[in-house]
Amino acid sequence: MSTMSFAPQAGHFEGSQPAATPHFTKPTFLMCPPTFYDVNYVINPWMAGNLHRPNHELALSQWKALHSAITQVADVELIEPQPGTPDMVFVSGAGVVLHGVAILSSFFHKERRGEEQYFRQWLLQQGFLVLDTRRETPFEGEADAMFEADGSRLWAGHGRRSCDCNHRAFEESWGKPVIALKLIDPRFYTLHTCFAALTGGYVMYYPGAFDEESLKKIEAHYSPQKRIEVSEEDAAHFACDALNVGRTVIMHNASPKVASELRQRGFEVVELNLSEFVMGGGAARSLTLRLSDLDVTHAAPAATQFAARSGSRISS
Repeated sequence: MSTMSFAPQAGHFEGSQPAATPHFTKPTFLMCPPTFYDVNYVINPWMAGNLHRPNHELALSQWKALHSAITQVADVELIEPQPGTPDMVFVSGAGVVLHGVAILSSFFHKERRGEEQYFRQWLLQQGFLVLDTRRETPFEGEADAMFEADGSRLWAGHGRRSCDCNHRAFEESWGKPVIALKLIDPRFYTLHTCFAALTGGYVMYYPGAFDEESLKKIEAHYSPQKRIEVSEEDAAHFACDALNVGRTVIMHNASPKVASELRQRGFEVVELNLSEFVMGGGAARSLTLRLSDLDVTHAAPAATQFAARSGSRISS
């Protein structure tokens, strides 16, 4: 495997060249079983007061329910959990993937940096071109960067954990414009907690998480009919940390208002209880990493019969 310099003008990434680029013909996500999951430290406000509180058996049951829900509309690949990495289950932080290129995270907090080697090794083994983010320019992967559902642009959070100095290199790696969104509320420390770009050109977001300039960017791109503004209460219940696959939205227990707004726009909503993971600062989307390209991911059929088979709540 050869090593090459990458994006020399921006100067933030270095990469390894795989033998072949992976190609997924079905929506595909990566997950990590919660074998070693716990709240062992406090690196976000949701962890405060929850040290060692997650129930392991309940967390495993909730993770399996999420895995089952996703497999109704997508394939799931698994990465082996590793001792000493209790947050590895939140695999969205591993990096961002598009067209066989994976930009690996460089975690802001030292507590999560041990995960990087395992994510890097797994992605390389699957044939991805892996670009490593330098330590001095932190980046939290898909937790802080989300492509528009049609792949036309990348929304990138900064101000809490990820550095906006990486954004030019993102543009160079994929040839897509990057729209920077500044996060100002410490509770919503990465983009996954407060922003979800949905298929059909919709967005679900919590306005209070962003500065005024960032709100103007969101409003300029999405018409009022395409915007779903969630309340502070719904945001605190991780409404925006939802996984969107085609016309299906899988999320932690939704309020009637949020579920209704999604239904009115033609989405099917699969609601799951992910309470044990909320203690660690994440929900449905945090527990996954998209591997398939966006056109493949959002071509997935809706989960119309999922509730009858699983007992989970679904509305359409």
